[in-house]
Amino acid sequence: MCKTEVMGDSSDSVSIDIDLIPLGGKEYMVKTSKGSISVFVCGDQEKPALITYPDVALNYISCFQGLFFCPDAASLLLHNFCIYHIDAPGHELGADVISSDIPLLSVDDLADQIAEVLDFFGLKQVLCLGVTAGAYILSLFAIKYKERVLGLILVSPICKAPSWTEWLYNKILLNLLYFYGMCSLLKESLLQRYFSKELRCDVQSEESDIIQTCRRLLDERQSLNVMRFLQSMNERHDLTEGLKKLQCKTLIFVGARSPFHSESMYMSTVMDKRICALVEKSTLTLMLIPIEFFLMGLGYYRQPYFASSSSNGSNPVSPLSHSCVAPELLSLESLGIKLKRIKTRVDIET
Repeated sequence: MCKTEVMGDSSDSVSIDIDLIPLGGKEYMVKTSKGSISVFVCGDQEKPALITYPDVALNYISCFQGLFFCPDAASLLLHNFCIYHIDAPGHELGADVISSDIPLLSVDDLADQIAEVLDFFGLKQVLCLGVTAGAYILSLFAIKYKERVLGLILVSPICKAPSWTEWLYNKILLNLLYFYGMCSLLKESLLQRYFSKELRCDVQSEESDIIQTCRRLLDERQSLNVMRFLQSMNERHDLTEGLKKLQCKTLIFVGARSPFHSESMYMSTVMDKRICALVEKSTLTLMLIPIEFFLMGLGYYRQPYFASSSSNGSNPVSPLSHSCVAPELLSLESLGIKLKRIKTRVDIET
């Protein structure tokens, strides 16, 4: 049976089963002044650090497994970084319900908690990868701790305080969580947040494997812990003024039909045009191309060859060699070396 070590800032440690954890690594339960938080570490800790933070009700498995199961992405990221997957409090596998005696953490508390995680591992500077709520927390972290962030990769980010419509909608979700737990209606609402209508209504199959997996993993969440994170996000404040002063290079991905499209577009407009790039993504493969250029712009490099599903059993190729890429995506000036605001939409030919 597979075990992993869970540690705090003391010498105490316990072992837990990780049979369901798809990536090799070690889980740490880091004790901070804001409570304990789970961090799953993958890769060589001598390498530079990349931290991840998932969206509401997700943990690193359900949020990032699609990315890190992609051979090209795993090769690109694990070649350059040690990955530190930070889950929101109480969102890790096998989490207990957070005691009601523990005060609700604000979004600032969650950002400060990340700084304490970095201190625990002795990390001075990190690259950040976050999705929606996680992107907000990491953006706030970058604003508060400018000297500790090398760059931001944000997927469908949000940066404003919630509108009245969103605030009311989240209140309904909070009531569902409190009275009914992770019920079918709540899961459907969350799936609409995570996936496009096209993916959720795939005509070729009743439901895609990734959605089925996400649905199953949502069942494992402690609904009261999810409620706390959602409540914190429903009380978030506007980051606009802080984003205007942010100087770390930032790469923003958003789908054209994402419910967060307009806010992600707004975020890209308020940031310094010299350091922020926007990509309207269509597939995971096409996300890798700007990420690769982005990392090159930060001084990182790729392996000489990538394991790619597009190679016909011969020499593996880099994601850069995909023939479906529009010429403007191949501009180093536009994506990475000299970051420039872009708006790119690429359609794949079937």
